[in-house]
Amino acid sequence: MSVTEFTLIIIATALCGLVAVSILATVLIRRAALSILSTSDMLNRELEPALKELTLLLSELKTVGSEVADHTDDLRCFMSALGEAGEKLSTLNRTVGIVSGAVGSGSAWITGAKVAGRFVVDRFFNKTKGGN
Repeated sequence: MSVTEFTLIIIATALCGLVAVSILATVLIRRAALSILSTSDMLNRELEPALKELTLLLSELKTVGSEVADHTDDLRCFMSALGEAGEKLSTLNRTVGIVSGAVGSGSAWITGAKVAGRFVVDRFFNKTKGGN
């Protein structure tokens, strides 16, 4: 066997190995491409409805946000009215306390005046009965 024949056998063996590896690589690349294609199809099918729902959700959130922003003035007005009502109730409570204190002290004065009046009347009538 000559050197040329030996070299040709090595080249032929290398080419056969290269062809076998190329075929295996092509099969693996084809499987990967099919897997990527099926994943892409699944994502398109699943993502499109999800994106539509997210878009609807976002529009609803914008609507809710604008409604809340529209009613903040109403809420502020309600809270100020509630504060004013609380102040008026506090004033009324103080006034009722003052009036009840005055009524209580007034009733003590009235009781005292009644007792003093009876005492004066009794003394007056006792003097006139005893003095005549």
